[in-house]
Amino acid sequence: MGVGLGLQATFNNFVSGIILLFEGSIRVGDILELDDDVMRIERIGLRTSKAINRDEIVIIIPNSLITSNKVINWSHQQKRTRFKIRIGVAYGSDVDLVIKVLKESALEHQDITDKSSIIARFVDFGSSSLDFDLLFFSDNVFRIENVKSDIRKIILQKFTENNITIPFPQVDMHFVSDQTGYFHKTTNA
Repeated sequence: MGVGLGLQATFNNFVSGIILLFEGSIRVGDILELDDDVMRIERIGLRTSKAINRDEIVIIIPNSLITSNKVINWSHQQKRTRFKIRIGVAYGSDVDLVIKVLKESALEHQDITDKSSIIARFVDFGSSSLDFDLLFFSDNVFRIENVKSDIRKIILQKFTENNITIPFPQVDMHFVSDQTGYFHKTTNA
């Protein structure tokens, strides 16, 4: 029985490999997101495909995983792909100044394409912060986390220069004594 299941999996991967090779929906060089891992396809074989992820780790993927699971093919996007950085600032911050600083921070990075389409917007009142999104386009899909890190560093520097505070979560503790004289702790976030 185990041999039969093994052959069935091999057959499924083989058929999936033929589909991948002839359908053309996935090509060598495409950047895929599969199971929350972003990878670049290096080779498509009959039974397995080889990819490398952002951490330079080689991944061997059974072809049936690509054909039967939800896969995002970042390479099939338009040439420009939009990304987002979310950030919170302290209540009482100048909202217009925060939006201006966020836009300026994205403008400084060389991997941002279409500089005129950078958007910074006030999205919500958080539990301990005013929440903003910074939206921008970049062609550097595979290394976008490095781009985001660079932009976050620029934001932090500009926030410091403009006295804009990033809050940290706070907890209020209240001590109440009962009739026995023992204290009980209650917590409010």
